[in-house]
Amino acid sequence: MIQYPTISREHRLKLLEPPTGSIDMVLDTDTYNEIDDQFAVVYSLLVERLNVEAIYAAPFSNANSVGPENGMELSYEEILRLLRSMDVDPEGLVFRGSRSYLPGKGQPVESPAARDLIAKAKAPRSGPLYVLTIGCITNVASAILMAPEIIERIVIVWLGGQPNYWHTAAEFNLQQDVPAAQVVFDCGVPVVHIPCKNVSEHLRTTVPEMEHYLAGRGAIGDYLLEIFKAHHDDHYAWSKVIWDISSVAWVLNSEWVPTTLRPSPVLQDDITWGPVDPARHLNREATDVKRDAVFRDLFQRIEAFSR
Repeated sequence: MIQYPTISREHRLKLLEPPTGSIDMVLDTDTYNEIDDQFAVVYSLLVERLNVEAIYAAPFSNANSVGPENGMELSYEEILRLLRSMDVDPEGLVFRGSRSYLPGKGQPVESPAARDLIAKAKAPRSGPLYVLTIGCITNVASAILMAPEIIERIVIVWLGGQPNYWHTAAEFNLQQDVPAAQVVFDCGVPVVHIPCKNVSEHLRTTVPEMEHYLAGRGAIGDYLLEIFKAHHDDHYAWSKVIWDISSVAWVLNSEWVPTTLRPSPVLQDDITWGPVDPARHLNREATDVKRDAVFRDLFQRIEAFSR
């Protein structure tokens, strides 16, 4: 049985404080799953005080892939496409992730991403490494299982699952790899959990808004607009959630994504939340999102980048 370090309450509360100043981070993303990850990748790279040390391709399986390995490879290629559009050198920055989900709760999956996360978590730094995870959490859980000591040195910001009061935890990112999610919620690592229902689902936008703020804003603005419009055939009275920018928004300004401290949830095998256990370690859970402030900041940064 894997033994995880015990993080004192004092240290945990310090790690869970909203970050300020320069922030060291990595981004774990199933970029080709749909279109919201692309916005989060771009957003994170446009903020000077976010030191993006690595971008990891996460596995996924849906209509856009034939399985988790193919999903990871497609995500890897999409990350490279985004970086080329921004004239960012991907060398040493982008890593392939897991080729499968966890075969069991205590069984990691080797990958360049997991190994790199371990190395970066162990590297000397003045504060924690923020791990922004906007897909299934296989890569991150694997790193923790391979090197449990890193839980004292990282803070996970995960967009996935539903609020703890909801009748189900089921949501695409979480249900792709339930054992991985169980590892993350159970191991003691500090987590900022951003649910979808009633929180990140508020990050909706429309074709007219996107055309107004993205068209002609350089190669990356045009690309984001192109994939947004191509995501749905009928744009009449249609809006789309850009879920994943919520994770970037929290590290930039925690007032945009309000959170509350609460015991880490118990994720059951049937993908529901177990009863709240007040004896469990504390995490943060997002309760709302300031939609207008987040999109205003994103659009302004894309505008500035295109000049």
